[in-house]
Amino acid sequence: MCKFNKPMIPADATADERRSLMFNALHSADLSEETEKKANLTYISWSQAWKVFKIFYPSATYKIFTNPNTGLPVFESEMGLMVHTSVQADGIEYEDWLPVMDYNNRAMKSVPYTIQVYDKQSKQYIEKRIEAATTFDCNSAIQRSMVRAIARHGLGLYIYNGFEHICDDSEQPTNNVTTQQKGNVNQPVQRQQNNTRSQVKPVQPTVKDEAATIKAEIIAAKDVTSLVSLYLDYTEAIESNPELKNLLTNRKKALKTLNS
Repeated sequence: MCKFNKPMIPADATADERRSLMFNALHSADLSEETEKKANLTYISWSQAWKVFKIFYPSATYKIFTNPNTGLPVFESEMGLMVHTSVQADGIEYEDWLPVMDYNNRAMKSVPYTIQVYDKQSKQYIEKRIEAATTFDCNSAIQRSMVRAIARHGLGLYIYNGFEHICDDSEQPTNNVTTQQKGNVNQPVQRQQNNTRSQVKPVQPTVKDEAATIKAEIIAAKDVTSLVSLYLDYTEAIESNPELKNLLTNRKKALKTLNS
């Protein structure tokens, strides 16, 4: 059971003072019994996160945004699929955007595509196929996005603070089982009938400028909280760039040493 103490709110406390006390209480809540380990990753399920959050904020609400053009809870661009959620409590609403990703944290699209990845065994770049997203993948991304929105209120933020969820970027052996073969109940995301992109091999976007911007922001970060916010905003870009991941981790260690 989550270990936490609800703060005593003074009667004359301002809105900001009340919210600060609640944020600190949420941030300090011990979720060790609610979190789980999977493949060296620390995570909390959406149901556990929502249960604990509702104990703090019984009137809290969440929202899953839908694409006005399709009516589906997923947004598509040339870069991939994104989901959009928000969590509202005590008059504050935090929104979150999250890419729909595969098990290797690579962006998924409504059609399969290939990328070049570095293989540590052969020491050369090889072609990697990214399968088309299914409704299951999109639903999983929505729940993860909601947990991230909750974390912005304070609950479970320390899980991201340690960056324990960042996985190794090395290639894992494949078992030649595609996403579609894992379960026929997971149907592909609905697409418009005249989707000409399905006939054209997708092209990976240029990310040099974005990587340079993120690198500068990591170096300029003054505290670990800023790094956490940076990671939440640029999850996909950081996860797909080993240099940025290492820089982020090293900067976090340096800041923790500096502030200890």
